[in-house]
Amino acid sequence: MLEIKNLHAKVGDKEILKGLNLTIQTGEVHAIMGPNGCGKSTLSSVIVGHPSYTVTEGEILFKGKNLLKMAPDERANSGIFLAFQYPIELPGVGMAQFLKTALNTKRKFLGQDPMDAVQFMKYMNLRAKALDISPEMLKRSVNVGFSGGEKKRLETFQMAMLEPDLCILDEMDSGLDVDALKVVGQAVSVMREKHRSFMIITHHDDLLQYVKPDKVSVMRDGQVLTTGSADLVKEIEAKGYDKF
Repeated sequence: MLEIKNLHAKVGDKEILKGLNLTIQTGEVHAIMGPNGCGKSTLSSVIVGHPSYTVTEGEILFKGKNLLKMAPDERANSGIFLAFQYPIELPGVGMAQFLKTALNTKRKFLGQDPMDAVQFMKYMNLRAKALDISPEMLKRSVNVGFSGGEKKRLETFQMAMLEPDLCILDEMDSGLDVDALKVVGQAVSVMREKHRSFMIITHHDDLLQYVKPDKVSVMRDGQVLTTGSADLVKEIEAKGYDKF
């Protein structure tokens, strides 16, 4: 699904990723762990094409294609979704309107017919029910007036609606209570399929109690130091990152 080789990236003159290598297999849930400031969120931003980051060396292959040659919208329409740590608000833009536009844009990119209003409402209501999203939440502007936990629940709902091939969750467990963590975990479980991969970025194990990863990679100082099984999570919680 994703292969990253010798990736170097910077913001301004500051190099943050320093020769990072990472492979995520199709159908795999892969946790990226590491202390604050090690480059985890930079990695997610580089994958989706954030313009503030400059790749100076290396390559990223997404389903065998050179991701670095794709514009951000092309990456999204090709099947990459990033759930933000701090979801932004879009005043005046209704959630249903936003999602219908995004979904039909992706369908057009893939050569599929757009959903009409009736088809879309049926599709949206089925996914909202599966993730316990109330109709009232869908009538409001995107993320406006919602709590932090509600915003992240809506991020997972957007993810379910767009059905990406690679789902990147960037520290979505930050600031969440137990109930909200369960909702995010439920969304991953509902969407977990053999053709879809997940990259879960975190620095502790709160979310990983509800989503068991297939692989865990530990980052430090802009590099992946080691990759192993889910047992690495327990080792990190017991001994911290200094071990690495």
